[in-house]
Amino acid sequence: MKKYGTSYKESIKYLYGLQKYGVKFGLSKTYKLMKRLGNPHHGKTYIHIAGTNGKGSVSAMLESILLRAGMKVGFYSSPHLVRFTERFRINQKEITQKRVAKLTDRLRNIINPDNPPTYFEAATVIGLTYFAEENTDISIMEVGMGGRFDATNIIKPVVSAITNISLEHQAFLGRHLIDIAGEKAGIIKKGVDTVTAATQPSVIRLFEGICAEKNAPFWRVGKDVRYRSTGSGLSYYGLKYTFRDLDASLKGSYQKRNVALAISIIELLERKGFEISSRDIKEGLRETIWPGRLHLISKNPLIVLDGAHNPAGIRELAEAVEKAFSYNRIILIIGIMKDKDIVNMISTLVPMADYIICTNPDYYRSAEPSDLMKIAYAYSRHVESVPVISKAIERAKKMAGPRDMILITGSLFTIGEALTYFDPVKYRPDGI
Repeated sequence: MKKYGTSYKESIKYLYGLQKYGVKFGLSKTYKLMKRLGNPHHGKTYIHIAGTNGKGSVSAMLESILLRAGMKVGFYSSPHLVRFTERFRINQKEITQKRVAKLTDRLRNIINPDNPPTYFEAATVIGLTYFAEENTDISIMEVGMGGRFDATNIIKPVVSAITNISLEHQAFLGRHLIDIAGEKAGIIKKGVDTVTAATQPSVIRLFEGICAEKNAPFWRVGKDVRYRSTGSGLSYYGLKYTFRDLDASLKGSYQKRNVALAISIIELLERKGFEISSRDIKEGLRETIWPGRLHLISKNPLIVLDGAHNPAGIRELAEAVEKAFSYNRIILIIGIMKDKDIVNMISTLVPMADYIICTNPDYYRSAEPSDLMKIAYAYSRHVESVPVISKAIERAKKMAGPRDMILITGSLFTIGEALTYFDPVKYRPDGI
């Protein structure tokens, strides 16, 4: 067996190099790699989270609540904002660079070089192995794309959750909403409780049918558990708990349904013997940390970052901005991946902005700012292109008055680079 002894920088270079293999749906390679490692994930406890938007927010809320309850909590998320190590957290602490290097060496020793895994498959194997070796009490696994053939779908969770369904990744998941829902429903397992915050009747019927076939108890936010937003907070009416005036740290009207979904998952865990108090829930929600989602950087001028990256997320962001903030003008900085529904995203955001700066993060999937500008120009004449995100931010800051808002959005990659600009110590990237 070859001993690599590589550094973190070399490991990350190797892992990022796997991106050239693109997206390949299927579970066989992930199963084989885990088997060669001795199937360390067998017998471990997981929560599995799929959906179009809100997966990370719901997972972060669960992490905070379960940590408050005294558990050792793993959290696998994607994509990362600035560092690969963000993808693997235990009790809110990122994996060390040294551990990534060691796990990558082990992975490389069992990979067939003629049939290598994709980047996401490799990352998932690293995450599952790390959590197993650290003996987490429970690990939260966020689906990367779809569900049925996502690498994370080799686990057997205690609860499965599907946040919501809207059009996304249509080249991979199908052209129609029901096709996408079918892929998400692939995480439903025999006998495993499944809860969803989806609302479309056709999607609900699909989930109900699959759960019935698999004898999986099916729960719905809006039916089995309910919530109501008031001026003083959020009220929740669940399977066991009733909460009034909940204070959640993650802001935005769209987070209310995510809060309800997170609490419903906790209630299902309680039914399985997990000890989680109402105080754990309330304090966990109040202390949840999940950067880059309606993230307030500054007040004068207002600078807000949000990783909305599809039409549904952009619509929720537009509503949240109008409801949650007071401002004179909006200066919009937008950078989007070229495989996204750019026209629908821009047509929603640009009309509400007074000035638009089109930019792009340093990532191979980024749309050219000049292409974004051409589309945006159909909705506003106050548009310019500034290709480097740091320069786009500097440009916006020079234009903004103390009561204006600078809104940065379009992609989590865009947000990651913006966070590095505003706080280069806390959000220090891998640097390769």
